[in-house]
Amino acid sequence: MKITRTIKYESDRVKGFCDEIMRIPGCDQLQACIQCGTCSGICPLSIYMDYTPRRVIALVRSDFKNEVLRSHTVWLCASCYACTVECPRQIRITDIMYGLKQRAIKEGIYPRNFPIPVLAKEFSKMVLRKGRITETLLVMRLFLKANWRAVLGSWRLGFGLMRTGRFVLRSERIERQSELRSMLTGKNGGNGGIPKEKS
Repeated sequence: MKITRTIKYESDRVKGFCDEIMRIPGCDQLQACIQCGTCSGICPLSIYMDYTPRRVIALVRSDFKNEVLRSHTVWLCASCYACTVECPRQIRITDIMYGLKQRAIKEGIYPRNFPIPVLAKEFSKMVLRKGRITETLLVMRLFLKANWRAVLGSWRLGFGLMRTGRFVLRSERIERQSELRSMLTGKNGGNGGIPKEKS
């Protein structure tokens, strides 16, 4: 097996990135990592990741912002919390992955046409506008923005859902939407957790 080595230089670092991530609730124990690799060993998806969870933590601690945010690793996290449960230092690794996802969306430097960040953005927009999501509309937006050809391959499924009444196009909404919107956008204090993407 051929091993490809890449060298990271001091100039590649974005000073202060680790401190910014550690300010996110749940990410404050990041520096306590002992690099034991338990998170990578227990993660059921680590074999598909470009960087293992252990390596992501190491890159964040060393301020390699661009390498982390451009990787597929944070988007492949299944949120199973196995890494968090097994971590000998009780680091909330899944929360760190969520924080990195939000930061990648905010910075707009996630992998293009990758379905998971598209889904996260469309989900947030729909909740912000209506207070609820309509699964059918959400999936349609996901297909159109990430991979419109997938719609063609799913026409049988669509007809089956229509036949059983599960393909609902009517948009769902809640009462007092303005109150929820002010909470999510931080107008009543806090940022609400919905990241604003750079234009």
